[in-house]
Amino acid sequence: MYRYLIRFTSHSAFSSMIHDMDHPGVPNGVLVSEGTAIAKRYGNKSVAEQNSVDLAWNLLMEPRYKDLRHCIYRTQSELERFRQLVVNSVMATDIVDKELGQLRKNRWERAFSRNSDCEMDEKATDEVNRKATIVIEHLIQAADVAHTMQHWHVYLKWNERFFQECYVVYLSGRSATDPSEGWYKGEIGFFDYYIIPLAKKLESCGVFGVSSDECLSYAQANRDEWERKGEGIVRGYIEKYRQ
Repeated sequence: MYRYLIRFTSHSAFSSMIHDMDHPGVPNGVLVSEGTAIAKRYGNKSVAEQNSVDLAWNLLMEPRYKDLRHCIYRTQSELERFRQLVVNSVMATDIVDKELGQLRKNRWERAFSRNSDCEMDEKATDEVNRKATIVIEHLIQAADVAHTMQHWHVYLKWNERFFQECYVVYLSGRSATDPSEGWYKGEIGFFDYYIIPLAKKLESCGVFGVSSDECLSYAQANRDEWERKGEGIVRGYIEKYRQ
């Protein structure tokens, strides 16, 4: 599987660079509730993510990037595969969409379940490709929330910045939900139901090698420290950004 992961490096790098391109600074839910043109364009589904893919893809197709495209793919089938992986990877960063989340969960189970019958009725290459694709999706998910799997001070820095973004949206009247009311418990749930399970998956497939267990260890440590200190930290956030 690892040689396929190496082969797909270009897809991962490109997706990581463009997945927040032209981000409006507000969650998809706000764009949908406001009835924005961009939300309507994408049928109120993964609005920011789809917009990023379209803008980046159009940019990549410009004549000035001809040499870059030649490095990424040589044939029509390679182009189609590249786009498919880019779309899958960027859509994977929309962790709010429950339908997409369930589809990814099902694909993981199909690829890595010990009870899977895939080995019996499919080519080995197809099985490896499936595993590589779903691992890449989880890699970009991990990259999107990497601060939660690093040192406490790194986690806290980006947690505060995300709180600020959400709180400013609320204070400006663009959202009826005060994020401060559920921020403390929400972070605990985020660790328990998303971050730690994600870290365990990455550890189980060994994609980070000897560093795989570090992601899980940091995630668990940050979760426990947030449980102890989070309420006071949120009060500090409110005092700082309410002004």
